[in-house]
Amino acid sequence: MTATKTSIADLFKPAKLGPFTLSNRIIMAPLTRSRAGKGDAQGKMNADYYSQRASAGLIISEATQISQQGKGYAFTPGIYTDEQVNGWTLSTDAVHAKSGLMFAQLWHVGRISHPDLQADNQLPVAPSAIRPEGKAFTETGFKDFVTPRALETSEIPGIIQQYVHAAECAKKAKFDGIEIHAANGYLLDQFLRDKTNRRTDNYGGSIENRARLLLEVVAALTTVWSPDCIGIRLSPVSHANDIADSHPMETFSYVVNQLNQFNIAYIHCIEGETMGPRTIPADFSFAKLRNLFNGRYIANNGYDLKLALQARDNNLADFICFGRLFIANPDLVARLMTGKKLTEAPKETWYGNGAHGYTDWPVS
Repeated sequence: MTATKTSIADLFKPAKLGPFTLSNRIIMAPLTRSRAGKGDAQGKMNADYYSQRASAGLIISEATQISQQGKGYAFTPGIYTDEQVNGWTLSTDAVHAKSGLMFAQLWHVGRISHPDLQADNQLPVAPSAIRPEGKAFTETGFKDFVTPRALETSEIPGIIQQYVHAAECAKKAKFDGIEIHAANGYLLDQFLRDKTNRRTDNYGGSIENRARLLLEVVAALTTVWSPDCIGIRLSPVSHANDIADSHPMETFSYVVNQLNQFNIAYIHCIEGETMGPRTIPADFSFAKLRNLFNGRYIANNGYDLKLALQARDNNLADFICFGRLFIANPDLVARLMTGKKLTEAPKETWYGNGAHGYTDWPVS
């Protein structure tokens, strides 16, 4: 399909999202870069990184743990202490100084963790005590995942309160809104999917029960933030972090229908495998999922300019998320608009390494 001049202009024109007018339809995806400092707090280097990319219509922060319990990777940032709030404020101030907008992505990894990352070397928590395949990234290297501890029903309100506290901290840090991370095999996704949720209480079994925690989290967060400043990330057909569901179309159709009652701003969908092929089962349709939702739809996964223009020309998405392309192209919006060559970041620069491969990429 050949993109028209109209579609090219459309991608770069201002567009409404909740109460905001974004300068364009290009969203910077949440990108884990593992460069948080002491106490999992961000600093000036992180602020420089986000400021360099403030031309995106909206920046969604890297996944940010809502508590020590929610941490699953070494050197990732949190948003539950005063030091972390102060660190994030450096970034939001820097982005706002360039007329940008920034949402905080709230993250609890559930079982995708390791005792080395937990307070007092406790076991990670999950809906059910099922060990995931794979390895955790700790400060002393990669280690096999362990069998998590199943949350007691009485602990669920405490999990919801962790989200509420983190949402309050995001407001103190001057974010413009929040995104709930319910994708990629992390805690809320673990509750949604029948492979990882074998509970027999009100949070397991039926789709209604498996979706209960997610919907209770959304309801609680609308008491902190206006619903039109809240989005949610979903990955219905991804198998990231050893996740799966027997009937994803049925499960996520129910979830999206239920989300409509809250009038949140958007759903942000990973189309296909996370960081992998855009393979979608024959019985699943993101277009149908989008049509079920009353708010905006943000598309993600392997998008380049051509694919983004196709999505807009065919009215398959309201906004397009770009992830890895933003790593080595801080001025990605301008490069896409003018057709300038894009730089590719070597994988060894994605995580850690300080400023190198983080804030030292040249602007075209």
